Amino acid sequence: MTDVARIAGVSQSSVSLVLNEMTGARISAETQMKVREAAQKIGYRLPGTRHQPRSERPVRGSTIAFLLDEISTSPHPVISLDGARDHAFEQGFLVATHVTRSNPDLEAAILASIAEDPAVVGVIYATIFTRRVALPPLLRNRPTVLLNCVGEARALPAVVPGEVAGGFAATAHLTGLGHRRIGFINGEPWMDAAIDRLKGYKQALATADIAFDPTLLRHGDWLPLRGYEAALELLSLPEPPSAILCGNDLMAIGALEAASERGLRVPEDLSIMGYDDQELARYTHPPLTTILLPNYEMGQKAAELLIDMAVHNKPVRPMVLKVDGPVVPRSTTAAPRPS
Repeated sequence: MTDVARIAGVSQSSVSLVLNEMTGARISAETQMKVREAAQKIGYRLPGTRHQPRSERPVRGSTIAFLLDEISTSPHPVISLDGARDHAFEQGFLVATHVTRSNPDLEAAILASIAEDPAVVGVIYATIFTRRVALPPLLRNRPTVLLNCVGEARALPAVVPGEVAGGFAATAHLTGLGHRRIGFINGEPWMDAAIDRLKGYKQALATADIAFDPTLLRHGDWLPLRGYEAALELLSLPEPPSAILCGNDLMAIGALEAASERGLRVPEDLSIMGYDDQELARYTHPPLTTILLPNYEMGQKAAELLIDMAVHNKPVRPMVLKVDGPVVPRSTTAAPRPS
């Protein structure tokens, strides 16, 4: 939808209004035509309409319960929900969303309600950040797929991001450009995502025959201010890095500010790379090179596994499925300046 908006020269909200044929929107016929032509040009189809017109789609009334601990403090769980909802609807199912805010009493009440609802075919149990969870007893006898989390005993299938592969791909992108001193502003060190991304960073350095230098590592809190502070620390080293990899796009925005304050041009003097591919990464100056965190694809895969288990009776092993995200090259990375 972002691409359609860019081609048509309108906002993403206008694209949504036109393609969803929402009533009451005062959008000119000319603008509507531009949006539809742009969508046709790139082959975009609304989720749920790829195989047959929406009015002909069978919706059997069966429901998938999507249970998550938080939804309003980060864009990531919303995107995973979109992926699950879109795949489920294409298969004739609806998704009901329940947010627990990590309140055990609320979670228990929701699960009790789900257990009594004959329309619910199964549950996607999701968390806002990747971690191990203790499976609620009420889910032990119901088809369940874990999303962005894994069970203590790995008794259920789980879908998580391939964070080691992501850290490797991001670092390999920079070493491939010729960088050998690569600073890394990681997230909070206790988090699984940060632990695995650091593993990938070290593996990519080793693959490029570059020794890991602990002075180039900083820990952040996923917010722009810490990205700014950590980048200033790295740029103040006697031998500063020629590239900085940040654990998310928000810290990369802080790093961009630090580079500007130091009078460094990005990417001519310093390459900066983010992680996540949040919407804002397209609108930094210059646009931010990053790694896609595959939330949408994870949601799709969780819904696919659950439907296979609960509806098609396919045997699904209690595996941990890791979904990798590609590098999204934009304009903040380039070959290092000749010394």
